[in-house]
Amino acid sequence: MNKSNLATKSSKTKLDEIGYHNYIAIDWSQVNIALARSTQKQYEPQVHLWNRSDIRIVKDYLSSISGSIILTIEETTTSHWLYVELKDYVDRIIICDPFKNRLLSDGPKTDKIDAKKLCYLLRAGLLKEVFHTTDRLYSYRQLLSAYNDLKNMGVRLQNQRSAIYRAKGFTYDKKKLGEYKKQLDDSDYSKYITNWQDEMIDNYFIDKQNFEQKIAAVVKKETIMKNLSRISGIGTISAFEIVSVVVQANRFKNKGHYLSYCGLVLHEKTSGNKSYGKRKPRYNRILHGVYKRAARVAIHGKNNAIYNYYEYLIKKNLTHKQASLMVARYIARVSFGMMKSGQKYEPYRWRKDEVNTSEG
Repeated sequence: MNKSNLATKSSKTKLDEIGYHNYIAIDWSQVNIALARSTQKQYEPQVHLWNRSDIRIVKDYLSSISGSIILTIEETTTSHWLYVELKDYVDRIIICDPFKNRLLSDGPKTDKIDAKKLCYLLRAGLLKEVFHTTDRLYSYRQLLSAYNDLKNMGVRLQNQRSAIYRAKGFTYDKKKLGEYKKQLDDSDYSKYITNWQDEMIDNYFIDKQNFEQKIAAVVKKETIMKNLSRISGIGTISAFEIVSVVVQANRFKNKGHYLSYCGLVLHEKTSGNKSYGKRKPRYNRILHGVYKRAARVAIHGKNNAIYNYYEYLIKKNLTHKQASLMVARYIARVSFGMMKSGQKYEPYRWRKDEVNTSEG
């Protein structure tokens, strides 16, 4: 029994409002499967444990159930594979954020108990969903993840090489590395280590260039990425990063939710009419870095529409820090709007927005 035709957007919304016939939570591991199921008539979950990890067991079980099904699994290394494998067997599947599931860490812990607690959280609507989809753009996340891993490795290698030279009393200067290396002592293996590091770093720059060529080829064929790359401060790599992370702009209710996801707004903490200050929410570090960097590049470039917006903010007596944050938010709002509408970049849109705001 395949349910692939049931889960339209409208039917999902309606089911969320009136409730599902079956609430199912799965705790998946490499050696076993724990599955908890609660129904409209039976609140207390029934828990099943299979002593082998076989996706066919779950598919057969889901196919044997009548009525609408909502299923949840915690975000892990196997969650996207499970999402793809099981999405056609249920009306809705939620991959949830394990960092938000505090209840699972309370009291005794077994796979059966975890699945049962997860089922309670699902039924109560207390799960924080992690975005997953089978959209073709989602596959670019793998390329982005590998590219970021490569960059982190390259930076780490260069820092380690710098540390060796600094430990020897040299002021680190890339132009003088050959001169420094001649003065290293073979007795403590420092010359051997730096030779190995130099080879790895050379390979890193070659691999990085190859990755960036792959990314450039993707941006060239994806219209939305090509449009985003025309925003001052964004460019090819940043456009690829934005679309690869966001995939579907419509999953954000509005631009405020998107800015929060990018870590560009603060949430106020209040209790008993007392304010405990404003704090950043948990945000996506890739997008946060993209927009902060884009603001710096656009402001430094000066000869562009974004810099003119920055100058406008400075004239309104904002500090450089405040104006830079406003510019980052503006670039984020513009890119979000472009992804939702599919429209091209309009450089001086901020002037219209400011006029409309002042008139309002």
